[in-house]
Amino acid sequence: MDWDKLRIFHAVADAGSLTHAGDTLHLSQSAVSRQVRALEESLNTTLFHRHARGLILTEQGELLFDATSAMYRRLETAAARIRDSEEEVFGELRVTTTTGFGTLWLAPRLPKLYEKYPDLKIDLMLEERVLDLPMREADVAIRMKEPSQADLIRRRLMSVRMALYATPAYLEAKGSPQHPRDLSDHRLICQNTSSPQVAAGAALVQELLTYDIPSTLTVNNYFGVLQAVLNNLGIGVLPDYLTEDFPELVRVLPDIESTEVPVFLAYPEELRQSKRISAFRDFVMEEIMAHRKRQRIDAEGK
Repeated sequence: MDWDKLRIFHAVADAGSLTHAGDTLHLSQSAVSRQVRALEESLNTTLFHRHARGLILTEQGELLFDATSAMYRRLETAAARIRDSEEEVFGELRVTTTTGFGTLWLAPRLPKLYEKYPDLKIDLMLEERVLDLPMREADVAIRMKEPSQADLIRRRLMSVRMALYATPAYLEAKGSPQHPRDLSDHRLICQNTSSPQVAAGAALVQELLTYDIPSTLTVNNYFGVLQAVLNNLGIGVLPDYLTEDFPELVRVLPDIESTEVPVFLAYPEELRQSKRISAFRDFVMEEIMAHRKRQRIDAEGK
């Protein structure tokens, strides 16, 4: 149905008069009348009983007026929320990132974001598949490579490297390898090279497996690798952003690490003015800046 005709019908039904509706709409009475008749013809029904004292809705007209009234209420609510959103942050924000980064870095920090914006509703989508932001499969993404899609605003957050880690208890029981060939005396915990992951991590694992390691445990995400390492099952290949939240982990063979993996935050150009996006972006940047500051302090202390 034509929205203009519905808008005019609603004004007539609300005013109960073609003349009064015309005054509200800044249209002549004849123009209003023509639009109402055209709507009635398109619906093949009569919407008003016409009396000398004005117009009365028919049963069909009442049904349509209920529908247009509901539409107007929703529009008014949306307009109010849009006005409010200039100062407030609320509503749904769909965030996509990898399973490892989402579970091990992002999710543990979200309480701070909710404390600041309690009315925010975050839908956290954790998967290795790259969702299509321009097609609005998600609102904002944190990715382990620079996005290639057009019409995206992107911000480099930090760099990550995969390295080898173990617990003090494991190393005390099994010994610390001094050379990569010593890994043959240990169990390697890592992602399977055929599972979806950043190429740098897979390349490191492939290199390590050339040292004839008899026992391995492969998991399809870093959360599982971490749990196995924390339970003293072996030496794990893990991203270095874990060292702050799990300071008990010991770096093994510190000269062995993956190539650098850039981490980017991205969102569609059309969401540039979104308060939710701005709040999330600023929160992530603040957390990373705080992380870098603590790293500098630790380095100076050493």
